[in-house]
Amino acid sequence: MNLLFASSNSKPKPMWLTSGGITGAPEALCKWLAKGEGAQIRGRSKFLARCNELHKISMGQHSPTRGGCSRKTITRHKTLSLTSTLRSNTEQTERRAQVDQLQASNTYPASRRKKRVPCPATSSGCTHLFREERGVLTVLVRDVPKQEIERISDLWEEASKFPLHGMLHDSSSYVFACITSMAENEELLDETRRLCDVRPFCSILRVIERKGDTAEQTLNTQISNLIGKGLHEFDSLKNTEVNDFRWKMKMLGDEVARSRQTKSWIEKVIYQFPPRLAKSPDLPQSVMTRLRDGNFVLMTKFENTETSFTFNISYTMTPLQLLRIILNKKTIMLNSQGERPEDFVLKVCGREEYFVGDFPIIQYLYIQETLLSDGVPTLVTVSCEGVPVDVPTLRENSEDSDMKRTRSSFSTLTLRKKGKHMSSWNILEPFTFRVCAISRLNCDVNRTVEVGVHAGLFHGGKSLSESQKTTEKQVSKEGSCEWEEDLTFDLKVCNIPRMARLCLVVYEISKTAKGVKSRRLKDTKQELYINPLVWVNTTVYDFKNQLKTGAMTLYMWTYVEDIQTDDLLHPLGTVVSNPNVQHTTTLTLTFHRYHLERTVMYPSLETVLQFAAANSETSLDAPLVNQPNLYLEQLLTMQEKDPLHELHEQERKTIWSMRYDCLERIPNLLPKLLDCVEWNDHREVSEVTALLQKWPRLPVEKALELLDYAYADHFVRSFAVRCLQDASDDDVSLYLLQLVQALKHESYLSCDLVEFLLRRALNNQMIGHYLFWHLRSEMQVASVSVRFGLILEAYCRGSQEHMKGLAKQVTCLEKLKAAGEMVRTRKDKDKARSFLQEHLEEKHIEESFFKMLNPLNPSFRCKSVRTEKCRVMDSKMRPLWIVFENDDPYGDDIFIIFKNGDDLRQDMLTLQMIRIMDKLWKKEGLDLKMNPYGCISTEHRVGLIEVVLNAETIANIQKEKGMFSATSAFRKGSLL
Repeated sequence: MNLLFASSNSKPKPMWLTSGGITGAPEALCKWLAKGEGAQIRGRSKFLARCNELHKISMGQHSPTRGGCSRKTITRHKTLSLTSTLRSNTEQTERRAQVDQLQASNTYPASRRKKRVPCPATSSGCTHLFREERGVLTVLVRDVPKQEIERISDLWEEASKFPLHGMLHDSSSYVFACITSMAENEELLDETRRLCDVRPFCSILRVIERKGDTAEQTLNTQISNLIGKGLHEFDSLKNTEVNDFRWKMKMLGDEVARSRQTKSWIEKVIYQFPPRLAKSPDLPQSVMTRLRDGNFVLMTKFENTETSFTFNISYTMTPLQLLRIILNKKTIMLNSQGERPEDFVLKVCGREEYFVGDFPIIQYLYIQETLLSDGVPTLVTVSCEGVPVDVPTLRENSEDSDMKRTRSSFSTLTLRKKGKHMSSWNILEPFTFRVCAISRLNCDVNRTVEVGVHAGLFHGGKSLSESQKTTEKQVSKEGSCEWEEDLTFDLKVCNIPRMARLCLVVYEISKTAKGVKSRRLKDTKQELYINPLVWVNTTVYDFKNQLKTGAMTLYMWTYVEDIQTDDLLHPLGTVVSNPNVQHTTTLTLTFHRYHLERTVMYPSLETVLQFAAANSETSLDAPLVNQPNLYLEQLLTMQEKDPLHELHEQERKTIWSMRYDCLERIPNLLPKLLDCVEWNDHREVSEVTALLQKWPRLPVEKALELLDYAYADHFVRSFAVRCLQDASDDDVSLYLLQLVQALKHESYLSCDLVEFLLRRALNNQMIGHYLFWHLRSEMQVASVSVRFGLILEAYCRGSQEHMKGLAKQVTCLEKLKAAGEMVRTRKDKDKARSFLQEHLEEKHIEESFFKMLNPLNPSFRCKSVRTEKCRVMDSKMRPLWIVFENDDPYGDDIFIIFKNGDDLRQDMLTLQMIRIMDKLWKKEGLDLKMNPYGCISTEHRVGLIEVVLNAETIANIQKEKGMFSATSAFRKGSLL
């Protein structure tokens, strides 16, 4: 075990992490430790020289004698390796005299004199303690077996065995710190954590003095570990949009969290364990057939007892009425007295799902699902005190607390009051920007390479005007090229929509085509091709509604062949620059300034509506009030067409001319009406914006269509979110996967969809659970890592009591991932199974899984792993078959499959489609007995799959029926 403890008054700086990785860590670490307040250059250089000498000795690269290190040198390194004074040579001499006295009482085993001493920073079996006192940095080295230290708290006991332990104050005055795998300095305030779970970089821990209240710092560290991205990365961006978004979302989270503090006990249970209810108490016909004279059989049990009762109850009975009957029978049978129905609640057997609320018991979906599967519903009567309701974190509810905080305001109202803005709709000049230069272009420097820049303006994937190109210029050997060339579009600034984006591609001119995206260059005598190299997109307006002006640096993305576009430009791509700013191609632009003193801003909603009202009075294209029935029939026919059907020009004109008839008679035609809008004409944009304010709300399924990339307008997407406000939590959960993907089509961080999802998640922990995993599973995608990371941070701050359960799930999945990777190295099936079972029996594994909520379905709580039932499956990626003991003693075991190496997002989408179709079929009274299993992606190519017991594969079915062959899957007709 390598552990290095250091104490210093100076703040640790993690910059040494980039100094050559682990191999360069010892020298860089010494720099980090020696760089203290008041340190002298001479003292530090001596210290570094001695550390380098010591490192060479430990690696066997330098030895005073031919046979290895001398006994004196080894003993000095082994017991008390280095004492260095950073202030004066006098203090250094005195300290070395103390060291010599300590060494005189120690001996080194002769059998190990010629063995190399383990490297202080890289070997196992070596413990290091560093502490700085009054400018003196003391280094102690000693071997510590792995079994002696398991938890952080054990380190204090081990430190007491060292000679200079007396120099330390009480342990409560210090805290351990380390550099995490995310290059973030973390203080380990929870000393009960195991060292194998902490995993400090280079196995180095540092002892520092506690400083004041660390609640906020602790929360930031917990959030960083939970979302897989350090919050310091958001700070380092120094981006005003990021800072403004974090502030807004923090206020939103605090607002919802404060409202939760005032909730009653039942409301808190509903938040944490939302009951699954049918939308209406009216029963489907399939359920009615399972009833006998309006009654059904139900079994009840009591917690911690073997007592159970069976009742034949009416489907209209409420949970409270059922509790009265249960307690009355218990009083008669067991002679129990004084129990009130209000002190108990009904729980589904085997899961944390509670029947709360004054609803008919048949309205709970668990009852309906069990009856449809010909089973007997089983409920457990538990005391209210036994329900594990989280205690909400206390929040400031004083209005003065928000007033004390300061932040920069981006309110456009302030600019209007000062008269320093002007509307972009008043600018009749064409849109112009300047292409300045590129650098760090990855190309072949051994040949002449000519490149150019291709630019276009787009809105929702559609081009707003003809694209423009620069002249082609030669790239230097350093990969740079300069243009200083203006590109002017045939589009006035007043007609640029709010969500327009500028798309750019850097291409090279080559004699050969490279990939399917290459285009042949026209109007040239010789055969030349345009090969795209890199691309980037950016918005024309910033998040404050201001037209961008001045210089801007964009970090570009490498062009790949699977880009879904027929053009060289990539309008469907992200508007976020490549975060890998040090190694990617850099493009410098300069946006034209259209007024020397005033800021150009997109008009507000009030201004747009006023313009629309004034324009409708003078418009020659007045709305047609009384249309022939023929046109209405055409509209109805268009409504029934496939959403992917592309409208002809005549159909577009017909729909637009009858837009007011669509508003009154066919509101579901709105998506096709929006396809008819000319977004490069601000008069039509103003009119459709005014129509949206009057448009009736659409069904959830139609509203989802408006969140597609094709509908980029801010007011359209806001209208879609308003329609989603009427959706139930079950519907939101059903379509949550699509809603999360729709976030990728948003042009700015702050939008109505983000606020909608956060509010639903902060008021329903089940939605919050799946939102967390849907976002976290794509944190490795560079184009969305910042956006998704910020949303995850906002959720964690608003639901701090949920973080503990999520953190436990993350830890467990990391341990399963590590186990799966170790199992892959064992080809023999039996040996792999034995290793897996032995590994899962380790104490730290057992503690991690104890009381963990199942990520597939958080209504199931796992108690422990049934190692004897766990095994390694036979498929290529060697998935793990894991069995958990249910925390509910009346519940069945929990079976899951852990997969590492497959992208489960495709499985999730397929299963979601089955659930949606099953919902539609049941709505029409058709029960096809679908049983879609659970599946969730937790990170890149890692996830969990629910096990369906007593199931057969299609291959086995065909084999048993004698139809199995290599071509069975391609045969027509039924499987059997």
